[in-house]
Amino acid sequence: MTTSTWPLVRVVRDRGARLCLAALLVSGFGTSALWLASGVWVKDLTGSDGLAALCMLALWAPTLAGPALGTLADRIRRKPLLITLNLLPAALLPALLTVDSPGRLWLLFTVLFVYGTASVVHEAAKSALVAAAVAPELLGDFNGLRTTAVEGMKLLAPLAGAGVYAVYGGPSVALLDAATFVCAAALYARVRVREKRPEPATRAWRAQTAEGARFLWGHRGLRPLVLAGGTTMLFAGLNGALVYAVVDALGHSPAYAGALYAAQGAGSVAVGLVSGAGLRRLGERRFAACGIALTAVGVAGRAVPSDPVALLCGAAIGAGLPCVLIAAVTAVQRGTADALLGRVTATAGTLLYAPNVVGLALGAGLVAVTGFRPLLLALGAGLLATAVSLRQRDPSAERTASRSSSDANPA
Repeated sequence: MTTSTWPLVRVVRDRGARLCLAALLVSGFGTSALWLASGVWVKDLTGSDGLAALCMLALWAPTLAGPALGTLADRIRRKPLLITLNLLPAALLPALLTVDSPGRLWLLFTVLFVYGTASVVHEAAKSALVAAAVAPELLGDFNGLRTTAVEGMKLLAPLAGAGVYAVYGGPSVALLDAATFVCAAALYARVRVREKRPEPATRAWRAQTAEGARFLWGHRGLRPLVLAGGTTMLFAGLNGALVYAVVDALGHSPAYAGALYAAQGAGSVAVGLVSGAGLRRLGERRFAACGIALTAVGVAGRAVPSDPVALLCGAAIGAGLPCVLIAAVTAVQRGTADALLGRVTATAGTLLYAPNVVGLALGAGLVAVTGFRPLLLALGAGLLATAVSLRQRDPSAERTASRSSSDANPA
């Protein structure tokens, strides 16, 4: 691989990509730190595992309203919107300084819900800004490197958040997160991008939201990728619910799950560095299919009661799973007109990530009924079938992808 195709070099040399990536790194660090600390905070105040789990629910619930929230990213210029969306949590998080008893937990859950809502809009606006600020040939590299950065933050930031929480308490983690959002807003302010003022809305919000969903569903190049991604994330959620059963079968304490997650994170960090080159060589659909197939092998392989095999399978899942997500996001950015990009991105995000939560819930119930090994083998087979279906060539997909947005979306 030559230097010209190495994602890190290509992205770092592009000013817009560099600033957007830096903003994601900074805010992602604070978000990951707060993600762990908030659950520990609630657990310490109440002793309740259920209430601690509500922290994640508060953060994830707004994803279900992604199509409607994403419409906002098409009604306002993205750069000012991103600056505002970073300053809003920064202003709200200091309110958590008053959370010192169970009676004030409503404030924590409210802030987390607003935080999650802002994150959905932020993701849609960020995707659109990146598509405008980053050269089209660098989008795959950027999205891959972003995966590397996010997964790296997941490995490091929770430990940092736990350390700050242990020494200074939850309010200090909230202030740390607020500071990262202020820094991210400053970085977005430095991005040079020429944006047209959005056309005044002539239809109701619901009709505008439906337009993005219709475009995504009618685009034969994007629809298979997003559906395959959602199916993969459903299976990934089911697999995630089985991790402690796998640890049990290996004869380890629950803490050993940390080693499996670390191996998975290392795989994701590694694949992000080569995703741009993989997308150029294979194209979005084949790259995604190869990643899903690798995930299938990793999931099914977890049925083997061996520590080395379990760690290798974790790395395989970590390397394979992001491929379809990177491919789908890149395809959406390349194949969607700017005026629709916020809505389409948010709709795709809901279809990609909501099934993961469903899978986690289903897996927790199924493992008690069927045992984990048959489930792992069935999930591996399902993932492999998904990969095969995505590899099947759809001649009309390329024709649709090459058309203009108005041709691909008669509505």
